[in-house]
Amino acid sequence: MPDKTGATQIANTVSDATISVDVLIVGAGISGIGMAVHLGDKCPGKSFAIVERRDDIGGTWNLFQYPGIRSDSDMHTLGFKFEPWTEQKSIADGPSIIKYLHRIKDKNDLEQHIHFGHKVLSASWSSEDARWSVTAEKADGSQVVMHANFVYMGAGYYDYDNPYDAKIEGLQSFKGDVVHPQFWPKDFDYSDKKVVIIGSGATAVTIVPVMAEKAAHVTMLQRTPTWYAARPSKDMLANFLRKVMPEKWAYAIIRKKNVWMQDITFRASRDNPEKVISKLEKPMKKELGDKYVKEDYTPPYGPWEQRLCLVPDGDMFKAIAAGTADLKTGHIDTVTGSGIKLKSGETLDADVIVTATGLKMAVAGKVAFEVDGKPVNWPDHYYYKGCMFSDIPNLAIVFGYLNASWTLKADIVSEYTCRLLNHMDATSTRIVNPVLDTDVEQEELFDFSSGYIQRAINELPRNSTAMPWKLNQDYLYDKDILLNGAIDDGVIQFYGPNSQRGLDEGEPALEAAE
Repeated sequence: MPDKTGATQIANTVSDATISVDVLIVGAGISGIGMAVHLGDKCPGKSFAIVERRDDIGGTWNLFQYPGIRSDSDMHTLGFKFEPWTEQKSIADGPSIIKYLHRIKDKNDLEQHIHFGHKVLSASWSSEDARWSVTAEKADGSQVVMHANFVYMGAGYYDYDNPYDAKIEGLQSFKGDVVHPQFWPKDFDYSDKKVVIIGSGATAVTIVPVMAEKAAHVTMLQRTPTWYAARPSKDMLANFLRKVMPEKWAYAIIRKKNVWMQDITFRASRDNPEKVISKLEKPMKKELGDKYVKEDYTPPYGPWEQRLCLVPDGDMFKAIAAGTADLKTGHIDTVTGSGIKLKSGETLDADVIVTATGLKMAVAGKVAFEVDGKPVNWPDHYYYKGCMFSDIPNLAIVFGYLNASWTLKADIVSEYTCRLLNHMDATSTRIVNPVLDTDVEQEELFDFSSGYIQRAINELPRNSTAMPWKLNQDYLYDKDILLNGAIDDGVIQFYGPNSQRGLDEGEPALEAAE
């Protein structure tokens, strides 16, 4: 992995000499890196820059450093369509994903476009100038302004600064270590310590088996059970195909197969949940043996009403079966100086408490947007084709699937945005705006009961019952709409002269903010 300090110095040295860009990409994680590659391939004449608040690429995979950090989707769909995943394990750990992203960055010479240490604070659109003015804060506290005709938001969907605070009673009185996975201390030693992990989502499920290898004992304390899907970490078919055909062919075949299987599983979960439940329970019962307690592994909701938690190679179940970890279902009464007292009266002794209690959603990276001087209030706007917003010009955003991998959505949104930009060039227009000029029927944004979604639902953009004013959870349908549907669909509007005002050569992209 490239030296992080060196990467920052290179990017910041380049930034001062760069002019305003056609496209500004916010975030150098999966979404931002993917967009940069698609842009270079499909819109080679467009200038672009990537702004990243951290000192390295990777986004989520750079932020989270907790034990065992790994993908919760297979890498044949979490990987990009244009870059085959070549590792043996299809359920990959965080460092392997970072290595994959660096390979793409280096292969496509993206370093020169990335401005590290730039946290975007605000973005202001001017219809008169047909451009965005984006203010970012640098690590030293100074601010800079960048100008772009189009902004592509790849900043993720949760708050990087503030995780969800579950307000656990008495936590402040605990005399041991309290750790949140989002801010895992470097080189934290939990060897031979009693650990209680509060939570039952993907993060907790990942941490349990890894901490159990070194800790005296690990207990996962859940308030409500979760549905688990156990599967091998290696895709044997994928690894076989790579031996007998070119990697690109094998990757494309497995990617299509996995997309198809994900779609079938999701639909079956909604249409025939009992059949899916039977398949999910089988590997749990096999691994856990007499430690399988139905009440601890049977949620009060159906499969895929919340996201399934992946258990690669049944590792968590094996840890529980071996006695190095266990699972408790109960409600916390209070945290004491030496552990956790449950409302049932049971006490869990602990030296370390891990609060894997969930994330806090954030719209568009918490950036303060305004259009022609009017602040954007997200609940006043509808999603357009799941990647733009009603009455907000020249802005695209990635919000990945809840029932499939993030990158599936990132890929098709990037390609759609490139189609949009090329159409603007072909029609000599500089402004594109999904104008909502009629009443539409509203429905819930997500048909999922996950806590992090329900907590933020009133802060999110709106959703209609049908395209184009909809954020969808169907990749195959979205793929057809975004990649094959008409760009000028009679709803989205293109206008503005092909003026170069504000984008003239020689204008600095980074100006000291006054």
